[in-house]
Amino acid sequence: MTKVADLVAVWNREHPDIQVTATKFDGKAAEMQPKLEADVQAGTAPCLAQVGYADLPALYSKGMLVDVTKQAAKYRQNFAPGAFSLMSLGGVTVGLPQDTGPLVYYYNKSAFEALGLSVPTTLAEFTATAQKAAAKGRFIGDFEADEAPNWLSAQAAAAGASWYSAQGQAWKVNVDDAASATVASFWQHLMDTKSVLVENRWGDGFKAALVNQRLIGTIGAAWEAPLLASDMAGTKNVGQWAVAQLPAFDKTAMTGPDGGSGVAVLKGCPHVDQAMAFDNWFNSQIDGLVSQGLVVAARGTMTTPPVIGHFFGGQDVFAALSTANQHLSPHFGYIPTFPAVSADIAKAASQAANGGATVAQVFRVTQESSVKSLKDAGLPVSQ
Repeated sequence: MTKVADLVAVWNREHPDIQVTATKFDGKAAEMQPKLEADVQAGTAPCLAQVGYADLPALYSKGMLVDVTKQAAKYRQNFAPGAFSLMSLGGVTVGLPQDTGPLVYYYNKSAFEALGLSVPTTLAEFTATAQKAAAKGRFIGDFEADEAPNWLSAQAAAAGASWYSAQGQAWKVNVDDAASATVASFWQHLMDTKSVLVENRWGDGFKAALVNQRLIGTIGAAWEAPLLASDMAGTKNVGQWAVAQLPAFDKTAMTGPDGGSGVAVLKGCPHVDQAMAFDNWFNSQIDGLVSQGLVVAARGTMTTPPVIGHFFGGQDVFAALSTANQHLSPHFGYIPTFPAVSADIAKAASQAANGGATVAQVFRVTQESSVKSLKDAGLPVSQ
C-alpha cells in the first residue's frame, strides 16, 4: 500500500516551489468535523482536508470552505462527472473528488451457474431471479437496515431521485417522489415474499450467510469489494464471486453514491491556486490511491490489486467499478443536516426490517426529518 506521506513526498520532489505537509487525523470519524471547525476558527487549519460527501454541506453552511469554482473548472475533465458534482453545493465547487462508492452488484458466479440463474439487469429480472433462488434456499440480495441512510438514498439516486436542491436561498426537499417510491415497492415486495435476506450489513449474520452461501448476491458500494474478499477469505467462496453493474432502477442504467470523499479547501488558506493544483495531482495518483483500496474518482485505468482479483476469479474488478463511476448520478447531493437525518432513516429502516413499518414509511420519515432538521438548524426551507 502506498501511504499518503509517500505520495506527498513525490509531489514535493517534483514541485520544489510548492511544498506540502501531510497530517494524519488519528481521531474517530465523528471527531473530524469539530476538529476542522475549531482549527478554522483558530486560524490554524490546513489548506486541504479530506471530507465525506455527506459532510460537505454542513461544513459549507458553517462558512468553513472556500469557493474554488473558478480553479476547479480547469480540472473538471480529469474526474467522473457524478463524482465532481458531489463537490459542488448550489453551484459552488469547494474542492475535488477523491474516491467514490457507486453501488454495484456482487454475486457468486458459481452459485448462479449451478442454479441456472442469470445476472439481473433490471428490477423485474432481479425480482424474478430472487424468487427462483429463494425457492432453493438461496438469496441474491439482502435488506440492510444499518446501511439504509446511504444505501437506500443511493438506490433512489439510481432511480433518478434528487432529494435536495437549492431554490434561491432556501432548500427544497423532495424525498416523496416517484423514484423513491420505486425503491420502496421493490424492497417491500421482496421482503413480503421472503425473496431476500434481512440482515444488518455489519452484523455477524451477514458474514455467516456469505460464507455458507445462503447469500449469493448483494447490492453494495464499490468500496465493499476488498471487504467481501476479506470476509470470505480462506473459504470455498474464493474465486467464485464477480462484480456486475447495478440493475437498472429506471429506463436509464445509472447508479448512486454510497459513501466516498473529496479533498476540500478550507477557509483561511493563503495559497488557494497552489492548493488546488496539488488537490488535482494528488487525487489523480490512481495507482497509489487504488493500493489503499480506494475506487478513485479520477478518470483513468485502475489496476485491480492481486488479492482482490484472486478472490473475484481473475476478474478485472476495478474496471467494472470504473464503469460504475462513469454512470454515477450527477443529480444527487446532500443537505447540511443529513447526518442527523441518517439516524432517523436507520431507525425507520430497522422497523421496516422487523415488519413494524413499510419501506415507503422509511422515505416518509426521511422527508419529514429532512425538513425538520433544516428548520431546527435555522436554515430556510422552500415548501
